[in-house]
Amino acid sequence: MEMLASLHTLPSPLPPTTTSSSSEPSYKTPFITRRRAIISASTAAIASLLHFSNPIPSLYPAIALQPQQVELDQEEDRIVRLFQETSPSVVFIEDLELAKIPKSSSKGDRDVVAEDEDAKVEGTGSGFIWDKFGHIVTNYHVVDKLATDQIGLQSCKVLLADASGTSFYKEGKIIGIDPSYDLAVLKVDVEGYELKPIVVGTSRDLRVGQSCFAIGNPFGYENTLTTGVVSGLGREIPSPNGRAIRGAIQTDAAINAGNSGGPLIDSYGHVIGINTATFTRKGTGISSGVNFAIPIDTVVRTVPYLIVYGTPYSNRFQ
Repeated sequence: MEMLASLHTLPSPLPPTTTSSSSEPSYKTPFITRRRAIISASTAAIASLLHFSNPIPSLYPAIALQPQQVELDQEEDRIVRLFQETSPSVVFIEDLELAKIPKSSSKGDRDVVAEDEDAKVEGTGSGFIWDKFGHIVTNYHVVDKLATDQIGLQSCKVLLADASGTSFYKEGKIIGIDPSYDLAVLKVDVEGYELKPIVVGTSRDLRVGQSCFAIGNPFGYENTLTTGVVSGLGREIPSPNGRAIRGAIQTDAAINAGNSGGPLIDSYGHVIGINTATFTRKGTGISSGVNFAIPIDTVVRTVPYLIVYGTPYSNRFQ
């Protein structure tokens, strides 16, 4: 407003002199020049004010990104804590073929690798700690060779961690199987260790689109986390004995060889399924992003019978 007001306080032009009719008034040129100069200066000043009355444009992205960055950091922290709290309950399983039948030992737990350095790793998988007594839940197809071994040349080595985070190896022994639902329960000797069992959730109220997370050991890489969503519900997948497993959970969280038997968890860290199968592109072995897990409600109904009787309820009277 000060610049605009100055245009109204310019001195009025002097009265013209009467020296000659052919001569121009002496004030004309200086007045026009001064007025033009003042108007130009005023215009520049107004433009300057308009320029500085707004924030510097380069600050807009930084200001706009601040709330988004805070939200992203909070989401990342949540996932990090989720993994840190759940991963101690996940185990790494190695399926071994021994070169010779191991000698009987008086020890309650023998070190398979120490007894047979020529043991061949035939496959790897995942599982999770079911209770503090050393029961491990996994897929049947992860330990099927051990389950069907008749001569004692198959063994299973389990890498797990106690509640303090200390890792240790133990031999896993099968105590129950259910090929119809691709489930198996192992038992390891945990004397002197305190385990952290996984938190069991429910698959009853799952919704398509909700976040989920898979923890396992794909291709032998321990404690790998992949993220995705529940892509579908009520799917049907084949079991190892050819029967259909109904009600499977479909997810796009990456599941590869070695993930089988590991937990699929929700945003609260509760297990909602057991990672079991993936569709692969024919001849490539590459996951198509269509992956399946056995719903935890099915597992909860089956595992207690496997621990107590070694077989599912449906086989008890056969």
